[in-house]
Parts: sequence; C-alpha cells; structure tokens
Amino acid sequence: MIKYQKWDKILAMNIYHFNQKSPGEINKLIAERIRRIRKRRKISQKKLSEKSGVSLGSVKRFEQEGEISLISLTKIAIALEIHGELENLFEEVPFLSIVEIINEGN
Repeated sequence: MIKYQKWDKILAMNIYHFNQKSPGEINKLIAERIRRIRKRRKISQKKLSEKSGVSLGSVKRFEQEGEISLISLTKIAIALEIHGELENLFEEVPFLSIVEIINEGN
C-alpha cells in the first residue's frame, strides 16, 4: 500500500501544479464571469449595488480587480439569481488519489 501512496501523491501534485492558477487569476476570472452575466441582463453596476446591498465601490473593485468578500459575492449572486452556483460550489470535487477514495469511507 505504501508504494501506491507515494505514486498517488506524486500524481496529485503534478495535476495540481499543471492546473494551478494564482488566487488573483481565479478571482479575476470569477469577476469577469459575473460582469458578463450582469451586462447580459442589462443591469448597471449601480443597479446591482442597490439590488444586492453591496456598495458601488465594492462592485466596481470586484469587476476591475477581482477583490470582494465572500458575503458580498454571495449577495451579488443572489441579486443576479445565480446563487445556486455558489450553493453547489465544491459539491462534487473529484478525487485526486486512491488514498482520498479510501479515506472517504472513513
């Protein structure tokens, strides 16, 4: 069993580093997706701010820099009626190794 754990760990690390983005890159990607949804629905930043209860400055900073608190992101998602996406976040995370599969049963 120890032999396989070593290889599983190496495989998991390689997959992680291959797909790894910085936190800032991930945040900007999420912000861009939210911005596209807002624009597609013809909602101004000001209207989104009013509807969500998130300050206009926070909405603008989020869309420009990807910086926002989790509670504000949740409020924006609710205002855009996409909060189901947040509720499903990490719902079905794939296993990275056989060890994780074994540990799931424990």
